[in-house]
Amino acid sequence: MRAPSSSATSGPQSPALVARIEEKKAELENLKELRDLSATVATQMEALEEKLATLSDGTEVIAAVVGNWHNVLRAINMASTKLAKTAVNAAPEESSGSAAPLPQTLVRIPTEHAPTLQAQAEAAEAAEAAEAAAEGQSTSDP
Repeated sequence: MRAPSSSATSGPQSPALVARIEEKKAELENLKELRDLSATVATQMEALEEKLATLSDGTEVIAAVVGNWHNVLRAINMASTKLAKTAVNAAPEESSGSAAPLPQTLVRIPTEHAPTLQAQAEAAEAAEAAEAAAEGQSTSDP
């Protein structure tokens, strides 16, 4: 930049210089606003990146599940085929009409919580039986 002349500092500034200073101040304000808006856009883009990463992970999991359906359907088909073969073989031997054999269990359910769940189921059944008995008594009393 130029060094200010002694005449510029001692006297009033020229209108062109004042206009240029005002123009540069307005440009500075616009640049500050642009900086703030750019920071906001950058923050929003980072949030979008995180959401897309989550979405990508979710689609990978869905792809794995869909990929396993072939194995599930094949297992069901194998169990159904085995059931059909045993039903055909058992039909000539048993003409008395007893129950057909059940297919192999296809789903494994963890049983570590089974006693707790069984106790809850029994308590619910007992409560239902008590309610039914109470309703039966209330309808037969009149």
